[in-house]
Amino acid sequence: MSHPLLLLRERRFLPLFITQFLGALNDNVIKNAMIVLLTFQASHWTTLSPGILANLAAGVFILPFFLLSASAGQLADKYDKAWLTRWVKLFELLIVFIAGIGFWLHQLPVLLLALFLLGLHSTVFGPIKYAILPQHLAPAELMGGNALIESGTFIAILLGSLLGGLLAGVEGSTLWIPVVGGSIALGGYFAARTIPVAVPPAPTLSLNHNPFVETLRNLAYARQNRPAFGALLGISWFWLYGAIFLVHIPLYAKEVLHGDETSVTLLLVAFIVGIGAGSMLCEWLIRHRRARVGWLIFAGGMGLSLCAFDLYLASPTVPAASPSLLSATALLQQPGMFRVLTDLAGLGLCGGLFTVPLYTLLQQESAPTHRARMIAANNIMNALLMVIGALGAAALIAAGVSMPELFALIALANVAAVAGLNWFYRRML
Repeated sequence: MSHPLLLLRERRFLPLFITQFLGALNDNVIKNAMIVLLTFQASHWTTLSPGILANLAAGVFILPFFLLSASAGQLADKYDKAWLTRWVKLFELLIVFIAGIGFWLHQLPVLLLALFLLGLHSTVFGPIKYAILPQHLAPAELMGGNALIESGTFIAILLGSLLGGLLAGVEGSTLWIPVVGGSIALGGYFAARTIPVAVPPAPTLSLNHNPFVETLRNLAYARQNRPAFGALLGISWFWLYGAIFLVHIPLYAKEVLHGDETSVTLLLVAFIVGIGAGSMLCEWLIRHRRARVGWLIFAGGMGLSLCAFDLYLASPTVPAASPSLLSATALLQQPGMFRVLTDLAGLGLCGGLFTVPLYTLLQQESAPTHRARMIAANNIMNALLMVIGALGAAALIAAGVSMPELFALIALANVAAVAGLNWFYRRML
C-alpha cells in the first residue's frame, strides 16, 4: 500500500482535494468572521446575546443539510460529479457577493441568508466529494484518501477560522471579508475545472422533486444497510459533539478564559490541528500496525469523553485578575492553560481516530448506484443531530449552565453513545 501523500500528485485526487479545501476555507472565513463580530461587537448588530447568536448562526448554516441533502444525493448519483462541482463553485461566488452586502450594510438578516446559502453550497457538495472518492481511488487507497480529505478539511477550518477572526478585527473588515471570500471562491472554481469526469452511476434515475418525501425515502433506504447505517449514526453523533465545541469556543474564550479575539485563534489551533493529526494517525495505525477498525472507533470515542471531561475540570472557575480581555500571549501565561490546550488538542486527535474509519465504512458498504444518496442520508442525520445539539446547548446556556458544565454534560452523553456504537460493531466487524 503506497503512502497516502502520494495521492496529492495525482490528478484523480489533487483537484478535488484543493476544491474541498478552498470550499471549507471559505465557509469558515465568512462564518467565523461573522461569529467573532457578533461575539465581540454584538451591540452594533443586534440585541440578542452572543451565546444565542452563536447557536442561531450554527443552526442557520446546517438547516439546508436537513432540508435538501436528499435532493443533493439524487443529483450526485444522476449527473457527472465533476460537472456538478463546477456549478457549485459558481454558486459560491454569488453567495460571497450576498454576504458582502450584509457586512457592508450591517444587516444581520442578510448575513444569515448568506450563511444559509453557504450551508446549501456545502449540502450539494457533500455527497459529491465523498461519493467521487471510490470512483477515482482504489479500495486500498480509500482510507488514505479519506484521511487526507478529513485532515485537509479541518486544516481549512482552522485557517478559515483564523483568517475570519483576523479579518473581523481589522479596519475596514466589512470590505475585506467579501474580497478575500471572493478570491477563495474563484480559486475553488478553477480547481474544480480540472477534476476528472466521474461517470454517473445512475444516469436514468428519475428525480423526486419533493425533498421531504425523498428525505424519508433516503433514511428508510439507509436503515436497510446495517453496516453503513451504523457508520452514519456514529458520524452524525460526532458532528453534534464537535459542533458544540467549535460553536462555543469563542464564547468559552471570552467568558471563561477572559480572552480576546486572538485567544479564540489559539484554542482553535489546538482543537483543529488535533483533528488533522488524528486523521493521519488513524490511517498510519491501520496501514502499519493493522489496527482493527472497531478498536479505533471505540478508543477514539472514549478519548473524546475523557478529554472533554478533563477540560471541564481544567477550566478556571474565576475570571482572570486583569480587568481587560487577555491576548493569546497573555493567556498562555495563565495557570492551567497548557492543560486546557492539551485537552482541546486531544479532543481533535480522538475525533480523527473516531471518524475516518466510519467514513470509509460508509463508502465501502454503500452500493455504487446509491452511494451519493447514502452520503446524503448521512448529511441529513448530521444536520438533524447538530440542530438538536444547537437547540439543546442554547437551552442549557439560557438556563444558566456554564460552558465547562456544558462540556461535562456532553462528555457523559458521549460515553453512552460510543458504548452503543461499540456494541453494534462488535456484532458486525
